[in-house]
Amino acid sequence: MQAKKRYLILLSTGTCLILLFCLGGLQVPVLSQRGHNRRDDRSLSGSHPGQRDDYNGHMSPRQKREANLGVYTDKRCRMDSCFDFSLCVKNGFKVYVYPVQKGEKMSESYQNILSSIEGSRFYTANPAQACLFVLSLDTLDRDQLSPQYVHNLRAKVQGLPLWNEGRNHIIFNLYSGTWPDYTEDLGLDIGYAMLAKASISTENFRPNFDVSIPLFSKEHPRTGGDRGYLKHNTIPPFRKYMLVFKGKRYLTGIGSDTRNSLYHVHNSEDVVLLTTCKHGKDWQKHKDIRCDRDNAEYDRYDYREMLYNSTFCLVPRGRRLGSFRFLEALQAACVPVMLSNGWELPFSEIIDWNTAALWGDERLLLQIPSTVRSIHQDKILSLRQQTQFLWEAYFNSVEKIVLTTLEIIQDRVLRYSSRSYLMWNSLPGGLFTLPQYSTSLRDFPFYYAKLGIKPYPKFTAIIHVVTPLVSQSQPVMKLLTAVAKSQYCAQVIVLWNCDKPLPAKQRWPATAVPVIVIEGESKVISSRFLPYDTIPTDAVLSLDEDTVLSTTEVDFAFTVWQSFPDRIVGYPARSHFWDSNKERWGYTSKWTNDYSMVLTGAAIYHKYYHYLYTTYLPTSLKTMVDQMSNCEDILMNFLVSSVTKLPPIKVTQKKQYKETMMGQTSRASRWADPDHFAQRQTCMNKFASWFGTMPLVHSQMRLDPVLFKDQVSILRKKYRDIERL
Repeated sequence: MQAKKRYLILLSTGTCLILLFCLGGLQVPVLSQRGHNRRDDRSLSGSHPGQRDDYNGHMSPRQKREANLGVYTDKRCRMDSCFDFSLCVKNGFKVYVYPVQKGEKMSESYQNILSSIEGSRFYTANPAQACLFVLSLDTLDRDQLSPQYVHNLRAKVQGLPLWNEGRNHIIFNLYSGTWPDYTEDLGLDIGYAMLAKASISTENFRPNFDVSIPLFSKEHPRTGGDRGYLKHNTIPPFRKYMLVFKGKRYLTGIGSDTRNSLYHVHNSEDVVLLTTCKHGKDWQKHKDIRCDRDNAEYDRYDYREMLYNSTFCLVPRGRRLGSFRFLEALQAACVPVMLSNGWELPFSEIIDWNTAALWGDERLLLQIPSTVRSIHQDKILSLRQQTQFLWEAYFNSVEKIVLTTLEIIQDRVLRYSSRSYLMWNSLPGGLFTLPQYSTSLRDFPFYYAKLGIKPYPKFTAIIHVVTPLVSQSQPVMKLLTAVAKSQYCAQVIVLWNCDKPLPAKQRWPATAVPVIVIEGESKVISSRFLPYDTIPTDAVLSLDEDTVLSTTEVDFAFTVWQSFPDRIVGYPARSHFWDSNKERWGYTSKWTNDYSMVLTGAAIYHKYYHYLYTTYLPTSLKTMVDQMSNCEDILMNFLVSSVTKLPPIKVTQKKQYKETMMGQTSRASRWADPDHFAQRQTCMNKFASWFGTMPLVHSQMRLDPVLFKDQVSILRKKYRDIERL
């Protein structure tokens, strides 16, 4: 009887369990079967975990599925299936911005985005020429509780005549969803449009279609942007704090679990993780027993002081996956430690974040301090340096964020002329290495050392001529002869920008190298920087017609340039300064112990800068230069210093250069003209305004030949002729 009772009890218990399971009252845990080829399973040691955890724990699986279904019409969209490449065939990659509709409100951040596009080389005002379309309707903040929220956006977008179900459109977004769950729903059907979105999850991110962008504040500068705060490397690279964080602690709702747990690893010594409950109108209603102590500890520390004096900065998720702390850590050279499971990091398509950041798992918070302590100091130094490069290359202004987004899409569209991974992840970055020039690393001046190669051992001289040829004793004749005698000269190009007809071929002196005479395009001064196909060498020796240089000086300058192929190397130096009385930049030609420009009247640089000058700089600046016939040399210095973040290089001091030029009749009036000098002052400020900052860098370095001016026999010196100049 006892056995029979036991069987009946077991049978009834099993029946109840089956009924509970069928009715949904019991959930059976399932082990994760994610494959190891996904980024989900990588850890803090250096790889990106693409895992999306159940941080919407209070939502049922059905609710989460329904929320995610509302985000995108087609989560399978890729460039090949949802983008019309035929629109980009005729005019290349051009971007059209819809006209701003009267009465529509727009945030300052979105205005900055549109201004950056309209000021770029991609912009077109003609929609018939466009490959990509950008809405003038502000889509940045789609939180319904925000004052920046645009109502009735769904109907407004659907009514656009060029919408075409969103095909070839890109939508910029920083904030999506609202309290309490903050889903990624934008409140409109985006159709086949691409998303450039902050805080996007790997679950909703469509690879090779969407672009993950960083979350940036409304104070983020439109152009220019501040440099990184790493002024010099310290060995060993440790700072006062090992790991820091200071921010809000959410008492309820999504994102609260992660930040509520930080106090477990805070030690008030080298791991300082501070949170405060004091935010929101009703925080005291949800106040817990730790709030008073946390608030008091929070107020003891200055955030900036912590940021600049810490080796690692924790970047935990907030209400959304992204955080302002991410960009703040990059700028401060504080290696970010990500604590936001499932976040697709900004520009992950092109940036190798393993070289600049670390990843933690929200579920393994207690392991993070010991893990960061175990990282070798060489690795820390490398990570820190890369944070500075990435900050300055892609993140320190709204313009760079927008241009990086557009360049990524352009590489997808023009896939056969796209940048390599190395171009994106090493100096000077993808924005300055244009694949339309070349897709080979050896064609750029920035990668010779990495590739273990040297530039071509010859140069092409380009002599800019603006006065008629009336005598064989003119300075241009002597200059041409001296340059052609250089052992490194491959050919000489005479750029004829004179109003008079070209001289007969026999009037030019006979030389051992080819002399090619080209008539300048439209006779404008910027034509001296056109990327002529007749330049076969890497190096260009740029010369004004009245420059006085000997063959020895040319040889020495070229020898120096071979060691610095990414910089301008030459003789006439000038400098800039800040005039605090007039609150503007000034230009000076005074002989001092420092300089920031080497004029292109006698300078050597890589021919790639001709292409960059022609295609990267806006038409407005080049037109201003051409109308004044002035400042082209200053603009080239601005461009090269903006690319390299380095000063030019002056070789052997030669005071006679200035004095001799002043004595020449062809340009004496121009150099002595006070208007000429005033124009150059104006140029300095116009250029600085467009670049958004002052890119010129001061230097006190001058390179002279070995034994230059030393009291030894002249016969022991290689460049002995320079001694006599």
